[in-house]
Amino acid sequence: MDCLLWTRRVGRFGVLMVAVLALWTTSAPGLADEAKEAVATVSLIRTDRPETVVCLGDSVTGVYYHTGGQRAYPEMLELAIATALPDSKVKVVNAGISGNTTADGLARLDQDVLRHHPTVVTISFGLNDMVRVPVDQFRKNLETLVARCREAGSQVVLCTPNMVITTMPRPIEKLREYCDIIRQTGRELGVPVCDQFAAGEAYSVKDPWAWRLTLSDEIHPNMDGHKLMAEELCRTLTGHSVSLADAPPLPNPLAKTEALWKAAQPVKVLAMPPYDTLIGPALEQNYPGIKVEVTPWPVEGKTLPELETIANQTVRAKRPNLVVLAVPRSASAESDDQFVKSYSWVMNWSLSFGQTEWDCIVLHPAVASPAESSPRDDLMRRLVKAQDLHLIDRVAGDESSAADLLSRWIEKHRTAK
Repeated sequence: MDCLLWTRRVGRFGVLMVAVLALWTTSAPGLADEAKEAVATVSLIRTDRPETVVCLGDSVTGVYYHTGGQRAYPEMLELAIATALPDSKVKVVNAGISGNTTADGLARLDQDVLRHHPTVVTISFGLNDMVRVPVDQFRKNLETLVARCREAGSQVVLCTPNMVITTMPRPIEKLREYCDIIRQTGRELGVPVCDQFAAGEAYSVKDPWAWRLTLSDEIHPNMDGHKLMAEELCRTLTGHSVSLADAPPLPNPLAKTEALWKAAQPVKVLAMPPYDTLIGPALEQNYPGIKVEVTPWPVEGKTLPELETIANQTVRAKRPNLVVLAVPRSASAESDDQFVKSYSWVMNWSLSFGQTEWDCIVLHPAVASPAESSPRDDLMRRLVKAQDLHLIDRVAGDESSAADLLSRWIEKHRTAK
């Protein structure tokens, strides 16, 4: 294709895009240099004016339980861009909705995306299209999305879906086919592609267990996975590599509890022992006059998969204001993989489906049982951090009681005085 024809096809951003066509790199920790492809890129983000990036997509883009219910990769992308380009003034808008396909994206493009007058639109679909939208229609929908965004004056970045664990509705080979369509569309239209699938696949080959720990379930990444996705997308948008590995959870884990206290409303708590007897006094010590109603969540003699089932059947049905998770070491699982699956789902089911509707905190077994230990103690810590939840833990050498540790933690994290 000659240069003039190419420029006509890609529109007025063609000259800029020629340097950012769809190649990929990966931020997966420890990935060998020979497994990376170099990308010659220019930044799509300017630093001399405010910029808006809108991330259009499905449940992986939106804010849902699998990342703790407060943020996902778009929110982390804003942090990543600020780190990569400190002089930039970038606002990232999350336009992800669970279950959406490219057809849904088209239907809500004006309302959810273009009304923000974005500088850049990132488009991430495929996980639902592969079960509901034929490949030819998927390609046409992508082409239409790109065309409409360009007509509105926005630059576009296409994203392949994240790497998943194969399931009957979403076998890996079929997902590869949809990823290939995204890459082909990017090449044909001169649109850069952030290849999240390729980055995740490379990570899974390099370190299968570490990659497994970036997933909340077979399809959705947890916050650790979303951090990697944000890093990947940041590199596509800015040409800079950053790390979000040390980004902590958001600072107010008791926001709903505090709001009810301020409104003189009772706080309904669902708590695993021994905190079913400790959480009330700890809250009362820190929030004078607070009214606490505690429902115990029995765990004695339960396996971890059984606790997963109870969480599924109980928490969202009860709609508590605060969930206190304290999975004991005695909650057994047949393997580390089963442990990861069930522990992750205990947390998943303990959160509202979408954005945070109630508080959820997690206590490590070391708080109540410091004299004991388990080979999975550190795995628990890693899983809670990956979920973007707050963990109450015991510092080595601290011999305080569980009641004192809980009360001090609440005092440290409360924002209302």
